[in-house]
Formats: sequence, C-alpha cells, structure tokens
Amino acid sequence: MFFFIHMTVLQSTLVFFLCTKFLSEQILSYLNFKKIKQNQFSVPRGVSDYMTPKEWQKCTNYSCDKIRFSYFETIFSFLLSIFVLFYLLPIFYLKWSFFMGHGIWEASLLTSAFILMLQQIDLPLDWYRQFKLEAKFDFNNQTLKLWITDKIKEFFLGVILLFTIMCLLHTLYAQLSLYAPKYWWALACLALFVFQLFLMVLWPRFVMPLFNTLTPLNDPGLRDQLNVLCDKTGFEMQEILVMDGSKRSSHSNAFFTGFGKFRKIVLFDTLIKQMSQNEIVSVVAHEVGHYKLGHIPKRLCLSFIFALLFFWLIDQILVSSWFTRELDIPDIFSGEIGPVLLTFILFGGCITYWLSPLSNFLSRKHEFEADDYAVWATGSSDHLSSALKKLSVKNLSYPLPHPLVSFFYHSHPSLPERELNINKAHERFADGQTS
Repeated sequence: MFFFIHMTVLQSTLVFFLCTKFLSEQILSYLNFKKIKQNQFSVPRGVSDYMTPKEWQKCTNYSCDKIRFSYFETIFSFLLSIFVLFYLLPIFYLKWSFFMGHGIWEASLLTSAFILMLQQIDLPLDWYRQFKLEAKFDFNNQTLKLWITDKIKEFFLGVILLFTIMCLLHTLYAQLSLYAPKYWWALACLALFVFQLFLMVLWPRFVMPLFNTLTPLNDPGLRDQLNVLCDKTGFEMQEILVMDGSKRSSHSNAFFTGFGKFRKIVLFDTLIKQMSQNEIVSVVAHEVGHYKLGHIPKRLCLSFIFALLFFWLIDQILVSSWFTRELDIPDIFSGEIGPVLLTFILFGGCITYWLSPLSNFLSRKHEFEADDYAVWATGSSDHLSSALKKLSVKNLSYPLPHPLVSFFYHSHPSLPERELNINKAHERFADGQTS
C-alpha cells in the first residue's frame, strides 16, 4: 500500500469518492439482503394475492443470489479502479509518450483501445451472470456460441462508436479552441448531443437487427387493439414489431424506438406469450404515456444540462497544467483533451453516483405519471395492475425492497407503490377528473 502514502490531492480526492461509493454500495446491499431474509419463508400480505409460496421462495432466492454476486462485483470494480488510477493510467501515457504520436487519430484510437481493454476484463463476470446466475433460475436461453458472437459484435461496434466519438471530440477541441476558445466547450457539447440524437434514430434500423430479429406483429386482434390505442392517444407510429428476446432470456419487456414518423413499438415475444391482449395494451399505453407527457424530451434536456457542466469542467481543467501532473501522467500531455476525457469516463461514475437519487426520483415520478396515463387511455386499472404483477412474477422482481435501496437505486417505484397509485388514478378518472 506504499502508493497511498504518496498520493496527490487529485488522487486522494478520487480515492475518497471511490471508497465512499464502495462503502455505500456494500451497506445498501447488506440492508436489502437483511430485509429480504426476514421475509424469506412467509409470503407478505398483499404479495400472496399474486405470488404462490413457491414463486415467492424463488423470487427471494434470486434476489439474494444477485446481491451476493453484487458484493463480488463491487469489490472487483473497486480494486480495479484503484489499480487503474495508480498503475495502468500513468503507464499507459508513459508508454504512449515514448512510442506513439500525438495526433487526433492516434489519440482517438489509443483512448478507445484503453476503454475497450478495461471493458473486456468484465467478460468472466458477465459469463458467470448469464450462464450461472441467470441459468440457475431458468432465465438464460442463450447458448455459449451466441454469447461469444454477441460479445464479438459488441466489441467491434464499440470500436466504431468509441473511435468515432473520440475523433469527433478531439477534432472539435482542436478546431473550436482556435476559433472560439471561450465557447468551444458549449459548441462541442451541442455537436455531441446532436450526434447522440442521430444515433438514436439509426440504432433500431441498423444496430438492433445485428443482435435480434424484428418481425411485424402477426396477431391481427392485438394489432387492431394497439392501433385503436394509438388513434385515441394521437400517438403516431410506423409499425409494430416483435423481437425474438426469448433466444437469450425469459425476461420480458416492451419499448419504443425512433422519433416522429420513424417510431416503432417493439414487443418481446416473451411478453406476448405471458400476457393477455388487454394487459399488453396497458403496458404499451404506459410507454405511450412517457411520449405524450414529454418525459423523453425532459430527460434529454436534463442530460444536456449535465453534459454542458461536464464540458465546462473539462474546459476549466484544460487551461491549467496541474491535472496531468496530479495523475502522474507525463507533462507532454498537459493541455490535451484525451487524458481529461479518459479520466472523466473512468472515474466520473464515483462522483455522479451521488446524483443518482435525484435522477431516480425524477424517473419514479415519470413512472407514476405514465401509469396514470395508461389508466386513462385504457379506461381500466385492472389490466395494468395484472400486467405489472405478471411482470413481477415472471421476472422474479422483488416487490418490497429496502426504502433506502429504492430511494438510491431504483428508477421504478415498487409494485405496492404503483398499485396504490394506479387505484387512486382509477378513482380520479371515474370521478371525471382528467389528470
């Protein structure tokens, strides 16, 4: 532990945030684990309405196993971050300064390669999660061949996207810092934001088909009901597709992709098998609610504001020479955007972690609002309620998490909270209220 004695101020700050994040994760996991164990052998009141004792036992076992695995993941991630901070990052730039150039292409390629190399370290954990943990509870339908094929595709896709983004950012900094040195960071942020929106349009058309087969919905009854829903809500879409999610997992879901006239409804084939038509319509109505209530633009605006702050911080760091020195990176890289970007990508999470309760609070608020919308759009609370219960049972989602865990981590309210809200929404709409 000799390196801890000679830490710089920046290294000490990052270690502080890494340690506090690690301790917070461990404490929250322990609290959740303890709460689950307390109710492990008796189905709580309310849950027994839709879960049998056997299903409850399986749900609690699954939750406990995931928490046990998260203990190891958290320890591994913490130790890896410390190793990267004190050894890999300085050595990476020291070797680079000796053997490589400093142009935009070299910087973009090497930065992307470093990130992708670290991502591959997680492959054994991902394999264990898929073929041991998920398989133990009958969720895994993926073959080893398909898993390897997916990882190869993800790697090359990551190479293309990361290299493109890094080239874009390095080029924008090189050019804009010359012609608009005071505002380059805002212009670069805007350009990257537009690029991300562009990716969101292209993703369902060119990337999703690389991993899954999307076919038009061939159930005329369900298709007609969904079209009626879209007509009632004024939701425009291009088509309704079914995704073969069952070839990888038994988990189910539904989502939208694209913007404007390019919007598509995508249903997992597992969702269609598990639910009635009315329940599927209620799930889709919930997703429509997110669009009609403007949740997507609101989240995009919020992410843009945080991105602006991120780029402003980069600008403040680049005007000084202390940053690279504090990370034991050779002085030749002082004033270059690459080391700053890489440091934010690698260690920014231990700082933004403390903002996650705010983001999740907003997300849970939006979920309640989308549930309200689904009740109004379908004219019933029963179908949405039964759909959520089926999703909870089929996905083994633990319905009674520790309040602190829910507050800190969960983007969706617990099932009891959603049921209470759905019933209140039904009463309001039955009384003639519109919101």
